[in-house]
Amino acid sequence: MKEHKAMNTSIETSKKNVGYLAAELIQEGMTVGLGTGSTAFYFIERLGQRVKEGLHIQAVSSSLHSLELAQKLGIPLVDINKVPFVDITVDGADEIDKEKRMIKGGGGALLREKIVASMSKEMIVIIDESKLSEHLGKRKVPVEVVPFACQSTLHKIEKLGLKASFRLDQKGNVYLTDNGNYIVDISLASPLSNPEHLHTSLKQIAGVVETGLFFHLAGRVIVGFTDGQVVIRP
Repeated sequence: MKEHKAMNTSIETSKKNVGYLAAELIQEGMTVGLGTGSTAFYFIERLGQRVKEGLHIQAVSSSLHSLELAQKLGIPLVDINKVPFVDITVDGADEIDKEKRMIKGGGGALLREKIVASMSKEMIVIIDESKLSEHLGKRKVPVEVVPFACQSTLHKIEKLGLKASFRLDQKGNVYLTDNGNYIVDISLASPLSNPEHLHTSLKQIAGVVETGLFFHLAGRVIVGFTDGQVVIRP
């Protein structure tokens, strides 16, 4: 476990610290997966700076938002269908436990994030300390569902004894993912003792595309603390 010490800092600065450190782990010639969210933003920002400094890489993106940011920063992008694998994906998490099980999808890109992570030799997870959890379940579990018969899908999710609702956008309309799907957010009454079971139960519902529960994908985890520490957990 490596520690990088700095001065006392805010959550936002912690996010920047871990994002910038992750960008330093990218090596010449790599194909890089770009995550989505407020912490991944800083990784992409620093990666763009490194490209301007002469680093030669190519990248694939897990969302249209990250793709647009990468284009703006001059990061070379490649069609994900043109690459057999990704060397390293760097992405955040809404919540992560000691077994590196995660809840992701707060930014709405869970399906593409899971696809890119699954193509990667390593997924580096960058988080601030607020995302660490003994047991998953403090955060909502997002589930991507197809619009067709979505009310039926929601009802079947609720029949599992779960409190669920469609995510809305800032205008109050049903939130649309980059894939044209909806997101159902599940609020849990208590921490998950078996998140794998919940994932399996949800995936068996017709209309559910993917869940925001991620297993066996995280490699190194870079954690930023408000006391200034940045820790790389293997």
